[in-house]
Amino acid sequence: MSLRSLPECWGHRGASATFPENTLASFEKAIRDGAEGIESDVHVSLDDVVVMFHDPSLNRTTNGSGLIREQNWYGPEGMEHLRTMKEPKQSIPTFAETVELLMRPENHHVKFNVDVKVQNNPARLFALMHQVISAQPNWETDLAPRILVGLWHTTFIPHAKTHLPYCRRSYIGESVEIARKYFWDSVDVFSVKFAVLATADGEKFRKACKASGKKIMVWTVNEPVEMVEAVRWGVDVILTDVTKVWLDLRNALHVDYDKIAAQYGRTFLWTSWKFYTPATRLNARSSRAYIESFVGPFQQVQDTTPAAPRVSASA
Repeated sequence: MSLRSLPECWGHRGASATFPENTLASFEKAIRDGAEGIESDVHVSLDDVVVMFHDPSLNRTTNGSGLIREQNWYGPEGMEHLRTMKEPKQSIPTFAETVELLMRPENHHVKFNVDVKVQNNPARLFALMHQVISAQPNWETDLAPRILVGLWHTTFIPHAKTHLPYCRRSYIGESVEIARKYFWDSVDVFSVKFAVLATADGEKFRKACKASGKKIMVWTVNEPVEMVEAVRWGVDVILTDVTKVWLDLRNALHVDYDKIAAQYGRTFLWTSWKFYTPATRLNARSSRAYIESFVGPFQQVQDTTPAAPRVSASA
């Protein structure tokens, strides 16, 4: 098995097992480890700054509190002064700072998966993101092809097409049913939870993606036994908090695939309830209810806008 056929490594919130999640230090560590991509999340401040942050509120990971959308980034009480709770303490990066990191000459190979949280106003967020992206030199060729916009809900699809037509799009979620029914024709990539892809429905979905040329990303894969299983599935990208673990394992697989893969069995798929279909469907229903509580029901997207020119780029 050649190295090119093994899944890429993308740092989930950076190398977040080593550095505080969604910080420049975490992103840089993933890149230094050799990751081909980084993944992070976005929210918008009251004063229109796009920040890299997972939760809608500051409480869990910083010394601040309250909702990001209700607070300013700039100013004496601005979020620019906050620091992470986890050591080594870091500031919250903005989308602009993260783009600047990716635009360094040594990082021009690094891809960027932007996880768009459902609490965002899509038109506002994507317009702000476009301002940052289009301000970079040679952005159409050096930056735009590397950005993958991850969407949880169909409401965001037409806005992404309008404001970020040059970016590839992915579905993110825990339901292959939603992926098939609502996103199939609107995205290039499907980013799905590992346990979901491990089920019989997940296997059928993986085969359908392969047959149609759709890319598959799997999250969040931190255990070597799950990494090797994802390799067997033929996924394109492994999203992980432990970038060095996957990269070291991938190198070992490249040297002697049969020997290394044989060290990791498949019995774990039958010894944990989380890999069984009833559990994954229950989690999918819970996730759907949470998403729809913010954005409303999933709906088929009616594309009535003319197709905008796309930047030509390989994945």
